[in-house]
Amino acid sequence: MGRAARAAGREPDARLDGILRRSAARVPDRTALVGAGGRWTHAELDAEVDLAARGLIRSGVRPGDRILLQLADGAAFVIAWSALVRAGAVPVHAMPGHRLMELAHLAAGSGARGMVVAERVGRDDGRDLAAGVRAACPGLDLVIVHGPRSLAGALTWEGIRELGREDVGAGPGLDPVAPDGAPRLALLLHSGGTTGLPKLIPRHHAEYSYNAWAAARAAGVGPGSVLLAVLPVAFNFTLACPGVLGVLDAGGTVVVAPDPDPATAFALVARERVTHVALTPTLARAWIDEAAHATADLSSLRVVQVGGARLDDVTARALEPALGATLQQVYGMAEGLVCMTALDDPPELRWSTQGRPTSPDDLLRLRAADGSLAADGDEGELETRGPCTLRAYHAAPDADASAFTPDGFYRTGDVVRRLPSGHVVVTGRAKDQVNRGGEKYAAAEVERYLLAMPSVRAAAVVPVPDPDLGERAVAVLACAGPAPDRRAVVAHLRSLGVAAYKHPDRVVALPALPLTAVGKVDKARIAALLSAGPGTDAHADGDRA
Repeated sequence: MGRAARAAGREPDARLDGILRRSAARVPDRTALVGAGGRWTHAELDAEVDLAARGLIRSGVRPGDRILLQLADGAAFVIAWSALVRAGAVPVHAMPGHRLMELAHLAAGSGARGMVVAERVGRDDGRDLAAGVRAACPGLDLVIVHGPRSLAGALTWEGIRELGREDVGAGPGLDPVAPDGAPRLALLLHSGGTTGLPKLIPRHHAEYSYNAWAAARAAGVGPGSVLLAVLPVAFNFTLACPGVLGVLDAGGTVVVAPDPDPATAFALVARERVTHVALTPTLARAWIDEAAHATADLSSLRVVQVGGARLDDVTARALEPALGATLQQVYGMAEGLVCMTALDDPPELRWSTQGRPTSPDDLLRLRAADGSLAADGDEGELETRGPCTLRAYHAAPDADASAFTPDGFYRTGDVVRRLPSGHVVVTGRAKDQVNRGGEKYAAAEVERYLLAMPSVRAAAVVPVPDPDLGERAVAVLACAGPAPDRRAVVAHLRSLGVAAYKHPDRVVALPALPLTAVGKVDKARIAALLSAGPGTDAHADGDRA
């Protein structure tokens, strides 16, 4: 941990479950959480988490157990996540959009011993997903279904609470520092990936606590702050930038929206007097459109954070007058670094940059294409090292070899320009990745699935700019015989259990994929062909499937 973390009181023995314990002691009667399941004060939320943690221990959860967690209900996620942490377990974050392919990968890669899943996961039966993961991962012997109906050999969340009531004398918790003095693992996030299925990102108690605290300070969060969580709480952005943890740590209130619809959100802003919200650029544009005709009272709103993808200048300039709140751009990654514009930055910097690091101990440098260090004002791939940035992925030495420099800097894969003020401007990406509305994934992963289709001989997944989602994915195929249309491609991916956000938005057939001089697929040339539109020899198949 760095000097700034120690100055903030985030010592190496800090534990994330201490956030609720402290707030319950400090502001017991203030509202902490509002969601579909009800309202909890800080004291009530702390007691509910304690009850569930005792039940988890009674069910067999042991310190250090990895537990896969997939809950779309934000309030349920907050309680289950906090209970797992208090029981000494390590939550492994799964996104609401993940399906069997991703869930089994996360469970196997983390060595998960258990899984907490909603009875319904979108249109799918969560119990079927859990059964599939359990079949793929024999070491996963504990399944907890959040809902009234379970499956054979599994528990319900209410059953966990009942176990907790039976064991009121238990003392959940875990020593915050391992015997060898190493930081205690708190949770496993997942990367967007650039070479295949997601890698697991270890986050530790002290640094993640500091991460949330530093972001809360930058966002002006205090005891009277009310955060509206519109994005999934499993996102690092929603959980800790400053998110749920930063607001609860400050003694504030978290309101969880049941859906991302702006009309729903506006009603909650008015009813709960929301002060802060975190959005993707796509949602920010939807909020601006909704505000043009909405009658809801948004006067309590003070800060609108926008992150997850690059915010265009037009939306950035329109947001503040439309919503009557200060725009705060957020740029970061689950691997650790978080940058934010300051609330008192001049408007031009708030609109056109992605801010500065929230920790003064973060080190940033830019690597030019020729391998030299780029000067301020020039573009380069961002490399970073700091108190919250990971030192290695979880059990992925091959990935570590390419992700880190010899002196320990993390290669972000983002191309940025740094101003003399220290503000960064994200201009592109060096890694082969798609960022669709804030959901990131490796192009190579989907390409591998496409190559399994009988007629496909070569495949490239290429992101193209999109005004709503930031990027959409185009699958470009070279086939022996008739090329599959999008409908067939989507059916194939669904049959493999691939998450819907990884399904290409468009499928294009080419006689052959262009290659570079060294024989690699030339994605720059493909992108140029796609941007040229109808004048190329490419043709789109089934775009509206």
